[in-house]
Amino acid sequence: MKEIFYIQDEIKIGNTKIGGSHPTYFIADIAANHDGDLERAKHLCLLAKESGADAVKFQHHNCKKYVSDYGFKSLGGKFSHQSSWNKSIYEVYKDAEVPTSWTNELKKYCDEIGIDIFSTPYDLDMVDHLDEYVDCYKIGSGDLAFEPMLRKVAETGKPIMIATGAATIEEVERAVEVLESYNVPIVLMQCNTNYTGNDENFDYIHLNVLQTYKEMFPNVIIGLSDHTHGCVTTLGSISLGARVVEKHFTDDNNRPGPDHPFSMTPETWREMVDNTRILERALGHFTKEVQDNEKETIVLQRRSIRFIRDMNDGDVITKDDFQFQRPCPQDAFNINNFESIIGKTLNRDIPNGDYLKKDDIF
Repeated sequence: MKEIFYIQDEIKIGNTKIGGSHPTYFIADIAANHDGDLERAKHLCLLAKESGADAVKFQHHNCKKYVSDYGFKSLGGKFSHQSSWNKSIYEVYKDAEVPTSWTNELKKYCDEIGIDIFSTPYDLDMVDHLDEYVDCYKIGSGDLAFEPMLRKVAETGKPIMIATGAATIEEVERAVEVLESYNVPIVLMQCNTNYTGNDENFDYIHLNVLQTYKEMFPNVIIGLSDHTHGCVTTLGSISLGARVVEKHFTDDNNRPGPDHPFSMTPETWREMVDNTRILERALGHFTKEVQDNEKETIVLQRRSIRFIRDMNDGDVITKDDFQFQRPCPQDAFNINNFESIIGKTLNRDIPNGDYLKKDDIF
């Protein structure tokens, strides 16, 4: 095994730094939402850019090489999210193909509008096809345990994002082990592969797995590949350390197709990004200290020793002469040492309501 040198605080995809203190990297997965139309695919890229996405992602495959029409038909029915598909499983995947003739055009267009582009290859030949066009690869959850794909992609030496839906921790460990042996930067993404968009899926996303990943895999950057609606899981994952978020993207949830119903729209995507930027500001750093905007409140909210009657120079202080009251000027006597002032003599007159200073007693 090669020596691992990507002990990552950050990685670079194209000209964009990811991880560390850099903003969360948002990937709009176009997936099947291009609906077989190149111009529509380009339009979605533009909408994603305008909505705050950092990258768009496609899914390149030759359906014949990775989907068995016979195999799915022999299952005796359609299951999970596929149960609502009106066409055969093979036909749906066939319709979702991104023709290789599109790749150069999509790359040129994304470069023009200033958004990163990469893809998930679903057959081994597509890795070679994509290599001249992408700075990063995404491996879908379904191929996490398909080591020929892991190795083929890792041999490119480019950063790899890998989703971990429907996998055991042992399978995740093995996938990371394989990829790390090639010294490639890795983004490890928590995921749930139920694409129904049902509210009950929030019970199964288990964002706390991200903490497990941080502890078990210190050499990777963690992220979220998500299929729930809204931005709750996004904000939660970022709070737990995710630096990359991938969600499906469309312009209309009511269009026919397998991915439109649970995808984000330009409006919900913009809301997600804007809320994330606020959250990132709020998360701040790990050092607990008095902040500039609260310094004045130290005086306002802390207590000082304040006399409840007029006190004269030479008076001996008793416990009945004072109370602990706000505010607390900076030169006030330390309130936690109040017992030490009982029986002490004042060296100045102090009116009712005024506070004891550090040098007011003998």
